[in-house]
Amino acid sequence: WQVRFAEFAAAGTIVVKDARQPGATTFVVDEQRARRRYSPASAFTIPHTLFALDAGLARDEFQVFPWDGVERSIPAHNRDQDLRSAMRNSAVWVYDGFAAALGTDRARGYLEAIDYGNADPRTEQGSYWVDGKLAISAHEQVVFLEKLYRNALPFPVADQRLVKDLMVIEAGREWILRAKTGWEGRSGWWVGWVEWPTGPVFFALNIDTPNRMDDLYKREAIGRAILHSLDALPAD
Repeated sequence: WQVRFAEFAAAGTIVVKDARQPGATTFVVDEQRARRRYSPASAFTIPHTLFALDAGLARDEFQVFPWDGVERSIPAHNRDQDLRSAMRNSAVWVYDGFAAALGTDRARGYLEAIDYGNADPRTEQGSYWVDGKLAISAHEQVVFLEKLYRNALPFPVADQRLVKDLMVIEAGREWILRAKTGWEGRSGWWVGWVEWPTGPVFFALNIDTPNRMDDLYKREAIGRAILHSLDALPAD
């Protein structure tokens, strides 16, 4: 699989846990990097949405969060959002609102409860999951995702099911792809899983992005190529 990274001139790692057969098999590219922690960036919208639902900051997927009128560089951010669009568009301002309402201590409590990376929500400026201290490894991402898949996180099952529904980006007759990207500026994520009747295939990919936005397409391109090679995603 290192060839897949080389094809796109990308340095990175991927952890894949294939649980379609008894005794799930885990595959790793660059074990050392897979254990190194990086800012989760917008991949953090997955647990953050659970925090917001549990704290009553968001009722359901239909609640509208009015745009604050601040023009941002991404056009999709400059409008009202609901949970589905906020996650899909990585509308950071929605999650900044959740973070402000929760406060640092309560956020730390949630992070520790789900054992998310270093569970550190401190930041000197900006969003703590992008610009702050919070960091998580690819291995830890897979562990978290597996708990969510099994409704094994310390949140109401209904909330976990809702977040999983928000994560759906593609589906066929026998499979569902649930995933989320993230980008901190220097590195980017693509994390999630593919569900099959025989079981799930979890993945967490992290790459360096020295060319910034020009490198962002590589996250899914590399990830999909690797999932195709396992027949975890059907060929295009």
